[in-house]
Amino acid sequence: MQWLVLVLLCLRLGEGVMRIPLRKAKSVGERMKEKGVPEMFLKELKGDPGRKYQLSNVAYEPLTNYLDTFYFGEISIGNPPQNFMVIFDTGSANLWVPSTYCRSPACEDHARFNPNLSSNFSNIGVTYTLSYGFGDVSVVLGYDTVTIQNIVITNQEFGLTLEEPTQPFYYLEFDGILGMSYPGVGLRGYNTLLQNMLQQNQLTEPIFSFYYSRNPTYNYGGEVILGGVDPELYSGEILWAPVVQELYWKIGIEEFSIGSSTTGWCNQGCHGIVDTGTFLLTIPQQFMSAFLQALGAEEIDYNVAPVVLTTRPLFLLLFQFVVDCNNVPNMPTLYFAISGAQLPLPPSVYVLENNGTCTVGVETTYVASDSGQPLWILGNIFLRQYYSIFDMANNRVGLA
Repeated sequence: MQWLVLVLLCLRLGEGVMRIPLRKAKSVGERMKEKGVPEMFLKELKGDPGRKYQLSNVAYEPLTNYLDTFYFGEISIGNPPQNFMVIFDTGSANLWVPSTYCRSPACEDHARFNPNLSSNFSNIGVTYTLSYGFGDVSVVLGYDTVTIQNIVITNQEFGLTLEEPTQPFYYLEFDGILGMSYPGVGLRGYNTLLQNMLQQNQLTEPIFSFYYSRNPTYNYGGEVILGGVDPELYSGEILWAPVVQELYWKIGIEEFSIGSSTTGWCNQGCHGIVDTGTFLLTIPQQFMSAFLQALGAEEIDYNVAPVVLTTRPLFLLLFQFVVDCNNVPNMPTLYFAISGAQLPLPPSVYVLENNGTCTVGVETTYVASDSGQPLWILGNIFLRQYYSIFDMANNRVGLA
């Protein structure tokens, strides 16, 4: 363990290690405002962020809490390269982008892959559906070359969209999703992008890492580093947590505390998925009421009648967990006990301020982990506080 940590600390970003800058997207609310959608409809579609972790013969993909901010970076597909902005998502395994096969407004408002313009494209012809809590994306599979700066992956399977629902995809600034979880949640019979990176010797080490800025801007929201870590982006020692199920980057949570008070919620064990495709911190639904009460948060929860933004009605559920902005410095720090260490999350991180309104950056899931243990999703809110390292060789997550 000690020698491996030393190797990681000394690793330099050289050949086979690639730094990809991330952009911080505008929220979908801001994008909808720009397109003239009434402000009262700029909250959140009803859905369960844990739904994507229920394994079945349908591939559940991320886009939880999509009205908040996402972070995305650029890749290229084809020869000559066609550029796309994608979410580097540790909560899914597949790569897909919009294509010229798709004629929906959501596709036409984004960069679309044109297979006729790529000399390397090979059609697979198999179609499948990515299912979300608020709509499905249908794709057809193909092979082509994927380029991420100086990393070139040949003969990579990816999805070309056939149809995307207008809500929410029309309002999103990124084009597609690049999945970075385990192959077990990808399509059977096809290599994930990470598998091909390793098999084609494109990475110095079987490791990738994420840094999210605590003061992000559109032009710089953080970085993804493929093939290593950057010691200048974190301080202190790396805490390693073993992956408890080699499907998602799921780790064990031994206890959760609010301030100095342990909750006992994880006495029988909890699981936490480290997910760069989810913005908020997601809490098991059985704990949400007590959690909000301990923080003194007021839940605003009311249904809104359907509104027709396109040819299909959009049913909205508006809710926020509001706190007094003046009281934020006095709110308790949250603590996650992971691998025997206490990882703090201060109120300055988990409380979001927007135009004078302060909300707790959490949402709830009704889905338990496969073993029945309560499931947490450690999304971007958590990862702004911790540099995260995903060790594919040793099946563990590092946090610093």
